[in-house]
Amino acid sequence: MADNAIASRLWNLWTGFMALWVKDIEKDHPEIAYQNSIQSLTQKYAKLKLVSGSVLARRMDIESRLQAARVELTKVTGQLSAAVATAQDDLALVLIQKKNALDENIASLESDYTVARADAETAKDNLLNLKAEIDSLKAEKDQMLAKFQSASARLQIQEQLDGLSVDAEVQALAGVREHIKARVAEAQLGEELRSSDLDTRLKSLDRVAAPIAARAQLEQMKKTHAASLGVGDAGGGKTL
Repeated sequence: MADNAIASRLWNLWTGFMALWVKDIEKDHPEIAYQNSIQSLTQKYAKLKLVSGSVLARRMDIESRLQAARVELTKVTGQLSAAVATAQDDLALVLIQKKNALDENIASLESDYTVARADAETAKDNLLNLKAEIDSLKAEKDQMLAKFQSASARLQIQEQLDGLSVDAEVQALAGVREHIKARVAEAQLGEELRSSDLDTRLKSLDRVAAPIAARAQLEQMKKTHAASLGVGDAGGGKTL
């Protein structure tokens, strides 16, 4: 019992999965869904046509029997009138019974014919309606597939336009901009480095030049002082 329940659930799961799979395929290929529907309606139309043929054949059969009965009734009525006119009572009695039977048969056939004719009209209407539905579905198929193909083409164009590397080109331009900025910054940095190096060297020279200048100044001061001392000594000697 449990095995049957599990098997039933697995079967339901499988059929559900297959239905979803088929549904997804039909979404991507709507012509398949339309064709299946048209084929299904066409098969129903063929079956209905067979049934309708039987209904029409029954109506025609009843109509034929009714016409024959009416012809026979006309004939029997004439014979009965002649039998009564010629005082052939025995024949008249037989013809009266035959006429009554024909009247009953005709009444029954007329009732059957009314029903059969209504059934035939209904069958024809059903056939015409189903054929109109098939024709309408075929026209809808052509229109919807044209719309689907047009929409698919538009989507493909949009996807192609979206994929024309517009973003990539923008990214490439952004990369170029960054590269240019980096080169400018690099050049500026080089200039700043060279400027800093020159300042450093000048400062270094200043540091070296200061003691040299001070020594030169000292030597000059010594010379000046020595010269002033020499001039004084010479003058004093002359005085003595």
